[in-house]
Amino acid sequence: MTIDVNDTVSSVRSTTAQSENGEFKKDIPSSMVERITLILDAFGGRAAWLTLEEVAYRTRLPRSTVHRILDQLIKLDWVNHASIGYGLGRRALGLGGGHSHVREAAAPVLHELHLRTGLVVHLSILDGRDSVYLDKVGGRWATGLPSRVGGRIPAHSTAGGKAMLACIAPESVDALFGATLPRRTEKTIGEIGELHQELNRIRQRRGLAFERGEAARGVACVAAVIRGPEGHVGSIALCGDIRTAQLERVAPLVGDAAREVSRSLNPELDAPRRGREALPVSVDNFSAAMIDSLLFSSSDQWI
Repeated sequence: MTIDVNDTVSSVRSTTAQSENGEFKKDIPSSMVERITLILDAFGGRAAWLTLEEVAYRTRLPRSTVHRILDQLIKLDWVNHASIGYGLGRRALGLGGGHSHVREAAAPVLHELHLRTGLVVHLSILDGRDSVYLDKVGGRWATGLPSRVGGRIPAHSTAGGKAMLACIAPESVDALFGATLPRRTEKTIGEIGELHQELNRIRQRRGLAFERGEAARGVACVAAVIRGPEGHVGSIALCGDIRTAQLERVAPLVGDAAREVSRSLNPELDAPRRGREALPVSVDNFSAAMIDSLLFSSSDQWI
């Protein structure tokens, strides 16, 4: 009986491979496409975050191979990398920037927020210098608002957009906007220096953003960001009639809603905290000092 050594070696290589620690692993695919598919399938869900070792264990691929492929997938936006590990990127999460999971996680929270306040609720993401509406929940008053799901609006003119811009570095804001910003109303921020001042105020309020008549005349909004391991992933805003909306009263509910969605998307980031009812106040307008005393009476009130 004649044994073809080359055929034998080829057969062994196709069924086994040796990792860096000397252990043999079976059935490692030779195709790069198959290896990439194994790695992407390892995450198993939109909110999954895995360490390098966990990805290697789930795929049964050598650690060095996994690390090399992950590096390439990060560069191409198929995978994200953060301090807690690796997660699926925008391209892996589907068309439209992969934000359907954000809308899905936020949907019940948005509806509850509308029922509790009677105000219109917007869910937005930041795309360049624009806010893009992912969802809109409200009653009859919502039809009068110039916003629609999938619509765009300059981020610096909305509470939700400003909340997200406050999460990024000032130099990145400069790169997005020129010295002069487009105005939607006479109250819209029109200068980059003025925008930086507003973003600093939002940071001092721990991410809470207000807007009164800047995006549309007669409309006022308050917003907070939905956070992920690498920063913001979106924002939730409550909008109402500028004459009657008590934004300071409902602001804590917006913060709670944003935290709830953040934890739903990234359960590893935080443990659930006890929610709060709306503040028992009835006046329409407050000074900046009064807002701070109401909203920041505890150290962990905001994201």
